[in-house]
Amino acid sequence: MRKIFWMLIMLLYVPLLKAQDIQFSQFYAASMYLNPAFAGSAEITRLGLNFRNQWPSIDQSFIAYSAYLDHYFEDYNSGVGLIVNGSRESFSNLQNNEVGILYTYRLRIGEKSFLNFGVQGSYGLRAAAFDEVILGTQLDVDRGVISPSPGSGIIDDRQTSFIDLHSGLLFYNDKVWFGISSHHLTQPDLSYLMDGYDGLPRKYSAHGGVRFDLKPGFINDYFNNTRQERTVSFAFNYKRQGFFDQLDIGSELYFEPIILGLWYRGLPSFNGLPNNDALIGLVGFSLQNGLDIGYSYDFTLSKLGWRNSGGAHELSIRYSFVNQIWNKGLNYSPGFRY
Repeated sequence: MRKIFWMLIMLLYVPLLKAQDIQFSQFYAASMYLNPAFAGSAEITRLGLNFRNQWPSIDQSFIAYSAYLDHYFEDYNSGVGLIVNGSRESFSNLQNNEVGILYTYRLRIGEKSFLNFGVQGSYGLRAAAFDEVILGTQLDVDRGVISPSPGSGIIDDRQTSFIDLHSGLLFYNDKVWFGISSHHLTQPDLSYLMDGYDGLPRKYSAHGGVRFDLKPGFINDYFNNTRQERTVSFAFNYKRQGFFDQLDIGSELYFEPIILGLWYRGLPSFNGLPNNDALIGLVGFSLQNGLDIGYSYDFTLSKLGWRNSGGAHELSIRYSFVNQIWNKGLNYSPGFRY
């Protein structure tokens, strides 16, 4: 009975998920997925991966990932990047994959302030298997039976492809960053119906943050005292797609090399519907060799329940080629340690 209940829950969620993008709790660690204008913003070469396992206690899983590479060309005031995004929902074996190329032009508007203009062109691939899913076209209400065939309205090819376009703006200096982005400008058709149209709604996002330096400390490495960086940062990300919107807001403490963070995902409701999603805890490490690792866990606050859903696990890994910094001077990387 419990398995049937969760299958019904997934049936309710799948129609919503099919037209919505994946979301990462560590949105600041998935910067180029957040906004194409982040490509090259760190002025060094970066390579990273984000992985999310949502609701692991439910029989049917939903996992997502984003891998990226970016580089900055100082002579051209330009950044370029490559990003690969993917997600898989096991109930209908629905898979979404995207490969994108990013370009950013950086404009200096002050001694330490910059404005980035970014665009991304993507090729997407979407595939599903409806063998274990009961579609509306299979229900014969008059006879009270379920037809084994979904009918002629479903296309034979369960795999569709599309071209997509994203854009963004980003302002940043060594303390503050703010950006806006717009995804799915082409609103590609994702429908599996021959005569249907299911355009992917545009996603709009506004995000930003500020960092405050705390009194530095010192680390005893048995030979001498090494200066320890200490900062506290605050950030937010508001996004809207179709009829749905959400706000992520929180703070992180960087106590070199340890990062601790606390985040909230939700939005005050004006129509009486609850919109409390999760409370998120983060622990991470930022090492001097350029390796950053972060792990976060979503504690579910919605009516789905923490015990039923199992929350969500998320891992971010990034490697920055820090040896480039010494050749280029200061590194004005926007946002947090990520």
